[in-house]
Parts: sequence; C-alpha cells; structure tokens
Amino acid sequence: MTLSDHLIFFPVLIPLIAAVLLLFPPLHNDVSRQRLVVFAVNCALLLVAAVLLGHSLKQGPQVYMMGNWQAPFGIALVNDTLASVMLLLTAVLAMAAHLYACAGDDSRGPFFHPLFLFQIVGINGAFLTGDIFNLFVFFEILLIASYSLLIHGGGKQRTQAAVHYVLLNLAGSAVFLFGLGMIYASFGTLNMADMAYKAAHLNEENIELARSGGLLLLVVFGLKAALLPMHFWLPRTYAYTSTPVAALFAIMTKVGIYSIWRVHTAIFGDHAGELANIAIGWLWPLALLTMVAGIIAVLASQTLKMLAANLVVVSAGTLLVTLALNSVEATAAGLYYLIHSTLLSAAMFMVAGLIQEQRAQAQDRFVRGRPVSQPMLLGVLFFIASLGLIGMPPFSGFIGKLLILQASSAAVEAAWIWAPLLLSGLSAMIILSRAGSTLFWRASGQPAQESKAHPLQLTAVLMLLLASPLMVIFAGPISDLTVMAAQELHKVPQAVAEVTP
Repeated sequence: MTLSDHLIFFPVLIPLIAAVLLLFPPLHNDVSRQRLVVFAVNCALLLVAAVLLGHSLKQGPQVYMMGNWQAPFGIALVNDTLASVMLLLTAVLAMAAHLYACAGDDSRGPFFHPLFLFQIVGINGAFLTGDIFNLFVFFEILLIASYSLLIHGGGKQRTQAAVHYVLLNLAGSAVFLFGLGMIYASFGTLNMADMAYKAAHLNEENIELARSGGLLLLVVFGLKAALLPMHFWLPRTYAYTSTPVAALFAIMTKVGIYSIWRVHTAIFGDHAGELANIAIGWLWPLALLTMVAGIIAVLASQTLKMLAANLVVVSAGTLLVTLALNSVEATAAGLYYLIHSTLLSAAMFMVAGLIQEQRAQAQDRFVRGRPVSQPMLLGVLFFIASLGLIGMPPFSGFIGKLLILQASSAAVEAAWIWAPLLLSGLSAMIILSRAGSTLFWRASGQPAQESKAHPLQLTAVLMLLLASPLMVIFAGPISDLTVMAAQELHKVPQAVAEVTP
C-alpha cells in the first residue's frame, strides 16, 4: 500500500500525535514552540483535506479499515465529498482560530495547544467515521477537550457555563449509549453502510426497536445541533468562553447537523421501508421553532458575543429546515449555507473579541462606553461581517438563503419556511444596526491605551471574511460540489453498498 492509501487517517493521526508530543518536554512549557507546532499541523491538515477532496471527486467514496480488520469488527473510516468538504472547512476554521489565539489568548491558561489539537481530532474523526459507535467515541474526545477549552483563562461566568455544558452533554452521552444499544440489537451492526443496506429489510419485530433507537440518536444529535428545546446551553457557552475558542466552537453545532445527515438521511432515508424518514415529522416543527426562538433571542441580545451566539442558533434552525425538506437540492443548499454560516459566525466572534478588548469595562455590551482605539478598522470589519450574516448581496449569505428558498419553493410547507427565513435576516439587520451604532457612535471619553488589534488577530479575521466574497466568486463550482455531496448522501443504498467492505 502506498502513502496515499493511508491518507484518510491523517486528519486524525497528525493532530493526535502532535497533541501528545506537546504534553512532554521540550515542548510542554515553551509557548513559542507550541505555536509553531500547531501552525505546522494546521498547514498539514489544510493540505491533506484538499488532497482528500480531490481523491473523493476523482475516485468516489473511499473506505479505510483500521489495522486491516474487516467490518463489522474493524474500525471503518469513510471519505466522500461531504466528509472531505467538512474536513477542509474545519482546517480553515482551525487555522484562523489558532492564529487569533497566538496573539496572547493561548497563554492565559495551561494546555491550550494540546487541547486545541485534541478538539480537532474529535471533530475530524466524527466527520470521517463510518461507524456509529466510533462516532460516539469521537464525540467524547471533542467534548472532553471542549470542557477544558471552555474555561480556558478562568472566570466565574465561564465556570458556570461550563458546569451546565458538561452536565447536559454527560446526559446526552448516556442517551447516545442507550440509542446505540437499541440500534445494535435491531440491526446487528453499527456500521453505517451495513445499516443503510439493511434498513429496508429488518424483521417486523425489530422495526419498533430500530425506530426508538433512531429517535434517541435524533435527540442526541439535536442537542449537539442546538435544536429547540435543547438549544439553551449554546448562547451562554459561546458568549462567555474566550474568543478563539468561541470561533472554533462555530463548527460544533455543524457536527450535530452532519450526524443527522449521516444517520437520518443516509440510513433512515427514503429507501428505508417502514423506517423511512422517521425524523421528518419531528424536524419540521422543531426546526421552525428553533429559528423563531433564535430570532427572539437575537432581538433581546445585550452583548455582541451573545448576539453572535444567538445567530448561531438561527443558522442551526435554518440548516435543520433543509434537513426536514429531505431532498438533494435542499441538502446541497444546506451544505453551502453551512460553510458560509460557520466562517462568518466565527469572524463575528473575533470582531466582538477585538471590540471587547478596546472598550475597557464596557467590553462588547450595548451601552455607552469608551470609544474603540481603531474605529475605522473595526467598523469596517464589523460592517462586512454583519452584511454577510444578514444575507445581503453581494455576500455568500444571500446566495445561501436564495438556494434554500429555491429548494423549498416546491414544498407544501414553503409558506412556513419563507417567513422565518426572511424574518431572521430582518431581525439580524435591526439588532446589528443597533449594535453598530451603540458600539461605535455612542462613545465618550478617551480610548483605552495600548489596545490595538494584534496583526495575527487581524489576519485571522480577514481570512474568514474573505471567504464570503470568494464563495460568491466561485459560487458555481462550490454549488456543483455541494450538489455532488448531496447526491452521494441521498443515493442510498446503492452508493453505500458499493463501498461496503
């Protein structure tokens, strides 16, 4: 076997080895060396993700069996267009978040860099796994790392948010295990390809057990994706953690969305006989209510970070609507919007962090305070990020929402989708206009001294903001890519049968 045959495992192996090395001398207490190592790892992950995307486009889905143990005993990693797109998105986001952290946030507490890499291990593993049990394993890896990253730098608010986050996710992990037990008892396997193939051929006595297990998994994935009523953990968690961690967490809800795609579209999709679309009846009302709850929370936000966090809830509801539509067009539109919302939400968290540092005690609260030290620079960054999140042309948010509206135009529920989707943009425009006028115009006194944005912080923000116009310029190829990923996901069981070991 050549090196390229093992490349699928590299997005997990590279950060895992690097994270372990950072725990030992001579790297353990040397922040500068740790920064260089993590930067090199991020560059390698970008390259590997791009190569894997090229392989998936040329060769189709690829399966890698760990240790050459065959299914159902071996650990299967599967790379297809959807997985490689998510890997590339994670690599870009991780690079930007780490650059921002290298301006000084990483030195405010111990073990930031190893935990950062362990988080990447869990996220990449969740995107690559072809087995639901190993999805649980990678979920636990990313969650354990996120528990510590959440309280990086300390503080009462972060500790309180962390307690709620940890308790809720521990409960979610327990439900996950119950769901896995039911799924295994009914299917006799946890391999996703095997399950997709067997879903339509289960014995009648196993159908209800499989249905219950599938709905329990929907609860778990809905918790990760901030589906109402399990969304309440997200705003405080994202708003109170450090800026680079909040930016990296922008992809956490997308891991939940991705998992629903893999389980409830690929396994319990249209082909699954009596188990077909068991989640759709629940997703429709809950997705729309998630959007409405997010819109109300957006209008009630009192800080810029809390506003950005509530916009993540709105974007999660929007993506869940595309899941409820259950079509290739809706999935492709959802994937385009997912890429846009992840990068722009992370950029807004970073802009909020810069404003927070330059307004002294007022921080990012919507109250009168000291003027920022760089009003023109931060004002332009805030304006661009706001237009992107609102969905105004010529930014990628406009195209993403337009694709979702087009995908829903033929659905019976179109009237229920268009109203909250358009209202989400209107509410974002209202509150972001209010936020901008308060943060930049309602100021008194002198700017805080020595509070200029670090070049690495500006590089990270610009890197994410530039993604929006680039997604517009290359909207055609990106849309073709998302359509291909959606077709592979929906072409079940034929496509998965072809890659079943």
